[in-house]
Amino acid sequence: MLGRGHQPERVRLVGRLSALMRPRSVYSAVAAMGLAALAAPGCEVDKKDVPAPPTTNRSNAVVAAPGGNTNTKPAAAGGTATAQVTAPQPPRQLCVGQSPKPPPKGPIKTAAAAGATPPPESIPFGVGKWVWVNLWAAWCKPCKEEMPRLIAWQKKLSAAGVMLELSFVSIDDDERQLERFLEGQPAGGVKASYWLPEGSGRSSWLGALGLKETPDLPAHALVAPSGQVACVIQGAVEDRDYPAVAAFMGVKP
Repeated sequence: MLGRGHQPERVRLVGRLSALMRPRSVYSAVAAMGLAALAAPGCEVDKKDVPAPPTTNRSNAVVAAPGGNTNTKPAAAGGTATAQVTAPQPPRQLCVGQSPKPPPKGPIKTAAAAGATPPPESIPFGVGKWVWVNLWAAWCKPCKEEMPRLIAWQKKLSAAGVMLELSFVSIDDDERQLERFLEGQPAGGVKASYWLPEGSGRSSWLGALGLKETPDLPAHALVAPSGQVACVIQGAVEDRDYPAVAAFMGVKP
């Protein structure tokens, strides 16, 4: 093992430069020279590996539309971003040009949830009040969606002075499906209904309304106080249809 006394005291360098340096100082100098080389302006290796920051242009800008809506589509060159507003649709003329006809005849069944009051044995046509017949089925989604609207309209028309009876008539083939629907209705919903099972009685009933044996549901028949079928509507009614229905039943605006 060598001691400190055996270490050379001087190191001669090429040229005129000579200095007294210990081995640890040599290592430090070499490390310093390496760091200086890396810090030199001409080193671009690290800079090339750093991605450039994203730039905001028309293809990635988010345009805010009036009213607080955000349009994520790029604005067209030279154009202005505008919000598209759908205009309200006008009321439909549901009962125009229809001739009165006799109401349906024949037996009709009833169904009710447990604890609910069944409807009368027959629909009260021609007793001095309007009768709104709604044809529906438990498997018909639009039928079920419009039921609360029909119930609300009956109350609204009654408050406006219209004597109106709302009669739901199911044309379900499966009585069990009908019963399950009625049992699942909330308080104030449709917990009782008339029922036309499949057969000649149903065909005769629908034919009197001018409907085919397998009608598109929902369907509606507005029977006047005289007992004549004044209007048949095929398809669901919408909120915008109320003014036309109310006017048809004599409600003044």
